[in-house]
Parts: sequence; C-alpha cells; structure tokens
Amino acid sequence: MQFDVFGQPTTLTSPRALDAWNDTLLAFLAHAAVTPKHLGDVLEVEPGFALGHAVKGMFYILLGRREVLQTAHDAYAEAKSSAAEGHITPREQRYVEALGVWLDGQPSGAIAKLEDILRDHPEDALAMKLSHAIRFVLGDATGMRESIERIMPAYGPDHKGRGYLLGCHSFALEETGEYEKAEIAGRQALWMAPDDAWGLHAVAHVHDMTANARKGLEWLSGRESAWAHCNNFRYHVWWHKALMHLDLGQMDQVLDLYDTEIRKDQTDDYRDISNATSLLMRLELDGVDVGRRWDELAELSAARTEDGCLIFADLHYMLALTGDRKPDATAKMLQRIARDAKSNCEMGSRMSDPGVAAAEGLEAFGEARYTEAFHKLAQARGGMQLAGGSHAQRDVFERMTIDAGIRAGLLDQAEAILDERQTKRASREDGYTAARRTLIATGRGDYSAASVPAE
Repeated sequence: MQFDVFGQPTTLTSPRALDAWNDTLLAFLAHAAVTPKHLGDVLEVEPGFALGHAVKGMFYILLGRREVLQTAHDAYAEAKSSAAEGHITPREQRYVEALGVWLDGQPSGAIAKLEDILRDHPEDALAMKLSHAIRFVLGDATGMRESIERIMPAYGPDHKGRGYLLGCHSFALEETGEYEKAEIAGRQALWMAPDDAWGLHAVAHVHDMTANARKGLEWLSGRESAWAHCNNFRYHVWWHKALMHLDLGQMDQVLDLYDTEIRKDQTDDYRDISNATSLLMRLELDGVDVGRRWDELAELSAARTEDGCLIFADLHYMLALTGDRKPDATAKMLQRIARDAKSNCEMGSRMSDPGVAAAEGLEAFGEARYTEAFHKLAQARGGMQLAGGSHAQRDVFERMTIDAGIRAGLLDQAEAILDERQTKRASREDGYTAARRTLIATGRGDYSAASVPAE
C-alpha cells in the first residue's frame, strides 16, 4: 500500500503514478495551471485509478460549463468501472459517490460525502479543498468556516497541506466578517505555502472589506510570484488589484490592468467573464467611458445563454448582454432562467431566488428603467448570497441596486442599503460610499453636506 503526500492510503501501485498524483494534489491546492497535466499523467500510467477519474469529473463540473458535463459523466463511468473491479479503498469510493450525487444535481449531497471522508480522514486536504470549493459556489460561507475549523487540529506544522488549509480558513473568516483573524491566517498561510494564491487573495478581500485600498496594494505589490503559476485564477487576483485602484480613483491604472492582465487572454470562462463584466460595470457607474470593451464580452456571453449551470455565471453574462448590446440574447437568457427556476434540482432553486428578480433587475437597469431596476434588484438582494461567489464579487449588484435607487430618486431607500453595505465593511467608508453619499446629499439639495469630502 502506498500513501499520498497527505498520508492517505491509495490504490496506486506505480511510484511514477504516485509522484504525479502528489503533484496533482499540491497543484490543485495552489490553483496551479499544471493541475490537469499532472492528473493526466496519473491516469496515463494507471488508467484504473478510480479516485483520479472521480476528481477529474469534479474538476470539470467546477468549470460551470454545460458542454463539459458529458466529460464529467464519462469520468464517473470510468470511476465506477474501476471501482467495480475492486481497485478502490472505502475513502476513494466516497469520492466516486460524491461525483455521482453532484451529477444528479445535488452539490450539497456531494459536500456531505466529502465531509464523511473528513470525519474519518480529517488530514485529507483534497477533500478539504473540494468541500471548500463547492461551498464557495453555493455561497455557504458559514459552512466553509465550520468545515475548516472541524479539521484544523489534524493539521500539524509538518502537514504538507497546512498552509493551504490556513488560506482557506482565512477566506472563510473574511467572508464571515472576522477581518482581523482572516488577515493573520492569510499571512501565515502564505508564509507556509508561498504559492498559496487563495490565501494571498483572502487577505486582498480583507482590505477590500475594510476599505483600505492602499494597504491592499501594498500587500499585493511584490508578491506576483504567488499567483503567476495559477490557472485563470491569476486574472482574478489582478482584478482585485484593479478594484483597489478603482477605489482610489486611479482609473488609468484600472483600464491598463484590464487590458494587460484581466483580459490579456480573452477567454469565455465564466470566472473570467465575471471579472471583466463586473469591473466594466463598476467603471461605468463611476462615469468612466470604457470604449468598445463590452463588445467581445457581449459576443462571448451571447453564446452562453443556454448554459444554466450557475446563476452566478448567468448574472454576469447578463451584465454584458444588457444595455442594448444583445437584446435578443438578453431575452433568451431571461426565458431560460425563468424556465430553470421551475426545476426541482438544487441549482434550480437559486435560479428562482435570487436569479429571476436579479436578472430582470439587470435588464431594467440596462434599459434605464431605474425604478423597476431598483425594486427588482432589492427584491433579489436578500438571497444574493445563494448566487455564490464572494462579498467582493457580489458587490457589483449591490452598487447597481444603490445607483438605481439614486437615479430613480428613491434616495431614502438607496441610502438605507448604502448604510447596510458600509456596516458589513467594518463600518468604514470606501470611495464608492463617499461618492454616493455626496450624490444623495445633492439630490436632497443639501449642497453643504455634498461638498464635505470623505475622511
């Protein structure tokens, strides 16, 4: 019996395959671009490795693309076939079961299977990271934190996954409002695992949520090597840096990062589209002319109207499609979301709430129907956590809600949401909040208040 880098028994028999598997595990934790290559090497040497096929299937589901789901189903069939031949341990079998449940439309069921693994094998960092990743997609910040904190005692200083565990803990702490603890955990994570881009980005989230863009830029500056190895996650870290420049009113730097890093490779991965559309929308809300940058995003998004894998992705596609850029595609997206909202699967419930109201609100905003946009977006706001992603990512919808209210003259309602937004952000005023308070004061005719600069 061979054991992996985290001390877990494995059915792999070849030392070469085991080395490639260990490389896969550590690369996955680091969001490394070479992860699929390492996994491919494992399955080339030992094609009967059921766990490898199961993990491949889960990786494909996480891509959030309808056309790759068949590949995930094929991986599940391979995993079951290998398991039937007896080449599997009880721990590995649970991974296969987790994939099957997820493919049946129950990601929470997959999490339950992974948590079963962690109860018996708390030091299994693969199960830890997969549970964390699925919970992130579901917007389950509390679950992320509880999962990590249950298994932390099993990760001693010599555990190869400890730094990455701390990075996940940092992010979970930040998403549940423990900003000081999150920063400490994230810094420690990067000290233990210098390639832990997730931990590094968790600290960037802390600075975003505590309205400290300058400190955030200082944190990221000089640490580019911590995310240079990443898959498309590297674009997301650059996105965080752009948000910090945006908060400081440094629009030229924002646009430069957009062109040279964030959209350096114009992919149609939903995560990359999300970075781009949400940043362009923030820029436009602040009065910046973004030129023709919407065009390629709208073309790519128009091809994704039937995806329906994640409401988070759909809403960001909607950002690119609205505003008379692709009215036919916008209509198709709205119809498909409404149709999916009637399904019984777990993601269907998220299409229903917050999906339908949020999508309708985005359409109304793009057509300058601001009163309707405000009411629809405000209706979706209570369930927006269920769309998945992070506070920072969902903040674009919060900003659009507030701006719709201001443009519609619903100043009291807009101000109430602005107050709630600031409370969540350590009660500190960022550049966006300061600017909107000035707009609200001006709208009320209080020009003396409007002229007072934010501290």
